[in-house]
Amino acid sequence: MSAKLEKPYRYTISGLDDVFIHGLNYVVDDDGEQIIEIPNVNGLHAAIAASIVKQQAAMTGKHLRFLRTEMGLSQAELARMVHKDHQTVGRWERGDTPMDTNADVLIRLIAIERLDLLDGPSPEEVSTWCTPTADTAAIAIDGSDPTNYRPIAA
Repeated sequence: MSAKLEKPYRYTISGLDDVFIHGLNYVVDDDGEQIIEIPNVNGLHAAIAASIVKQQAAMTGKHLRFLRTEMGLSQAELARMVHKDHQTVGRWERGDTPMDTNADVLIRLIAIERLDLLDGPSPEEVSTWCTPTADTAAIAIDGSDPTNYRPIAA
Protein backbone atom coordinates (compact mmCIF):
# COMPACT_ATOMS: atom_id res chain seq x y z
CA MET A 1 0.00 0.00 0.00
CA SER A 2 1.34 3.44 -0.86
CA ALA A 3 0.87 6.78 0.84
CA LYS A 4 1.90 10.39 0.17
CA LEU A 5 5.01 11.78 1.79
CA GLU A 6 4.19 14.53 4.26
CA LYS A 7 7.30 16.54 3.43
CA PRO A 8 8.90 17.27 0.07
CA TYR A 9 11.53 14.71 -0.94
CA ARG A 10 15.04 16.09 -1.40
CA TYR A 11 16.27 14.65 -4.71
CA THR A 12 20.08 14.67 -4.56
CA ILE A 13 20.88 11.84 -6.98
CA SER A 14 20.79 14.44 -9.77
CA GLY A 15 23.94 16.07 -8.40
CA LEU A 16 21.89 19.03 -7.20
CA ASP A 17 21.20 19.68 -3.54
CA ASP A 18 18.35 22.13 -4.02
CA VAL A 19 15.69 19.97 -5.74
CA PHE A 20 12.57 19.09 -3.73
CA ILE A 21 9.78 16.92 -5.11
CA HIS A 22 6.34 17.48 -3.63
CA GLY A 23 3.52 14.94 -3.57
CA LEU A 24 5.52 11.73 -4.01
CA ASN A 25 4.17 8.40 -2.86
CA TYR A 26 6.07 5.91 -0.76
CA VAL A 27 5.65 2.30 0.28
CA VAL A 28 6.80 0.69 3.52
CA ASP A 29 9.07 -2.33 3.16
CA ASP A 30 9.18 -5.36 5.46
CA ASP A 31 11.63 -3.58 7.78
CA GLY A 32 9.32 -0.58 8.18
CA GLU A 33 11.44 1.71 5.98
CA GLN A 34 9.82 4.19 3.61
CA ILE A 35 10.77 3.39 0.02
CA ILE A 36 10.48 6.17 -2.54
CA GLU A 37 10.07 5.22 -6.17
CA ILE A 38 10.66 7.83 -8.84
CA PRO A 39 9.17 6.67 -12.12
CA ASN A 40 9.82 8.65 -15.30
CA VAL A 41 13.23 10.00 -14.34
CA ASN A 42 13.57 11.56 -17.81
CA GLY A 43 10.38 13.55 -17.23
CA LEU A 44 11.61 14.60 -13.80
CA HIS A 45 14.94 15.77 -15.23
CA ALA A 46 13.13 17.75 -17.93
CA ALA A 47 11.10 19.52 -15.22
CA ILE A 48 14.29 20.25 -13.25
CA ALA A 49 15.96 21.61 -16.41
CA ALA A 50 12.94 23.84 -17.10
CA SER A 51 13.12 25.15 -13.52
CA ILE A 52 16.82 25.93 -13.87
CA VAL A 53 16.29 27.72 -17.18
CA LYS A 54 13.42 29.83 -15.81
CA GLN A 55 15.05 30.63 -12.47
CA GLN A 56 15.23 34.37 -11.88
CA ALA A 57 18.89 34.29 -10.87
CA ALA A 58 22.30 33.66 -12.34
CA MET A 59 22.89 29.97 -12.94
CA THR A 60 24.99 28.15 -10.33
CA GLY A 61 27.85 25.86 -11.29
CA LYS A 62 25.87 22.78 -10.27
CA HIS A 63 22.91 23.93 -12.36
CA LEU A 64 25.22 24.46 -15.34
CA ARG A 65 26.69 20.97 -14.93
CA PHE A 66 23.19 19.46 -14.72
CA LEU A 67 22.02 21.23 -17.90
CA ARG A 68 25.22 20.39 -19.79
CA THR A 69 24.93 16.73 -18.84
CA GLU A 70 21.23 16.61 -19.75
CA MET A 71 22.10 18.08 -23.15
CA GLY A 72 24.73 15.36 -23.62
CA LEU A 73 27.56 17.85 -24.07
CA SER A 74 31.14 17.72 -22.86
CA GLN A 75 32.69 20.81 -21.33
CA ALA A 76 34.67 21.31 -24.53
CA GLU A 77 31.56 21.08 -26.73
CA LEU A 78 29.66 23.60 -24.59
CA ALA A 79 32.72 25.86 -24.49
CA ARG A 80 32.83 25.96 -28.30
CA MET A 81 29.14 26.92 -28.42
CA VAL A 82 29.65 29.90 -26.09
CA HIS A 83 33.09 30.83 -27.52
CA LYS A 84 35.00 30.07 -24.33
CA ASP A 85 37.79 27.73 -23.32
CA HIS A 86 36.76 24.35 -21.85
CA GLN A 87 38.69 25.25 -18.69
CA THR A 88 36.43 28.26 -18.28
CA VAL A 89 33.36 26.00 -18.32
CA GLY A 90 35.05 23.80 -15.71
CA ARG A 91 35.72 26.84 -13.50
CA TRP A 92 32.07 27.90 -13.83
CA GLU A 93 30.87 24.42 -12.90
CA ARG A 94 33.14 24.26 -9.83
CA GLY A 95 32.06 27.74 -8.78
CA ASP A 96 35.62 29.06 -9.03
CA THR A 97 34.55 31.99 -11.22
CA PRO A 98 31.11 33.45 -11.91
CA MET A 99 29.63 32.82 -15.32
CA ASP A 100 29.28 35.92 -17.45
CA THR A 101 25.69 36.94 -18.16
CA ASN A 102 25.95 36.56 -21.94
CA ALA A 103 27.11 32.94 -21.59
CA ASP A 104 24.31 32.29 -19.05
CA VAL A 105 21.68 33.57 -21.51
CA LEU A 106 23.15 31.63 -24.43
CA ILE A 107 23.36 28.38 -22.44
CA ARG A 108 19.72 28.73 -21.36
CA LEU A 109 18.66 29.30 -24.97
CA ILE A 110 20.66 26.28 -26.11
CA ALA A 111 19.08 24.16 -23.35
CA ILE A 112 15.56 25.33 -24.29
CA GLU A 113 16.15 24.23 -27.87
CA ARG A 114 18.12 21.01 -27.30
CA LEU A 115 15.92 19.72 -24.47
CA ASP A 116 12.66 21.00 -25.97
CA LEU A 117 11.83 23.02 -22.86
CA LEU A 118 9.26 25.75 -22.47
CA ASP A 119 7.10 27.22 -25.17
CA GLY A 120 9.08 29.86 -26.99
CA PRO A 121 10.36 32.48 -24.57
CA SER A 122 12.13 35.23 -26.47
CA PRO A 123 15.85 35.82 -26.02
CA GLU A 124 14.93 39.16 -24.42
CA GLU A 125 12.76 37.38 -21.86
CA VAL A 126 15.45 34.80 -21.12
CA SER A 127 18.01 37.57 -20.62
CA THR A 128 15.88 39.03 -17.81
CA TRP A 129 16.08 35.70 -15.95
CA CYS A 130 19.90 35.81 -15.68
CA THR A 131 20.21 38.36 -12.92
CA PRO A 132 23.17 37.88 -10.60
CA THR A 133 21.90 37.45 -7.02
CA ALA A 134 23.36 36.26 -3.75
CA ASP A 135 20.79 33.49 -3.37
CA THR A 136 18.92 31.15 -5.66
CA ALA A 137 15.59 29.63 -4.76
CA ALA A 138 15.22 25.90 -4.27
CA ILE A 139 13.82 23.96 -7.21
CA ALA A 140 10.35 22.70 -6.36
CA ILE A 141 8.77 20.00 -8.53
CA ASP A 142 5.18 18.73 -8.39
CA GLY A 143 5.56 14.96 -8.29
CA SER A 144 1.92 14.07 -7.70
CA ASP A 145 1.61 12.84 -11.29
CA PRO A 146 4.83 11.06 -12.34
CA THR A 147 3.70 11.06 -15.96
CA ASN A 148 3.72 14.87 -15.88
CA TYR A 149 6.29 16.33 -13.47
CA ARG A 150 5.93 20.12 -13.36
CA PRO A 151 7.98 22.91 -11.82
CA ILE A 152 6.22 24.70 -8.98
CA ALA A 153 6.45 28.46 -9.35
CA ALA A 154 8.50 30.11 -6.63
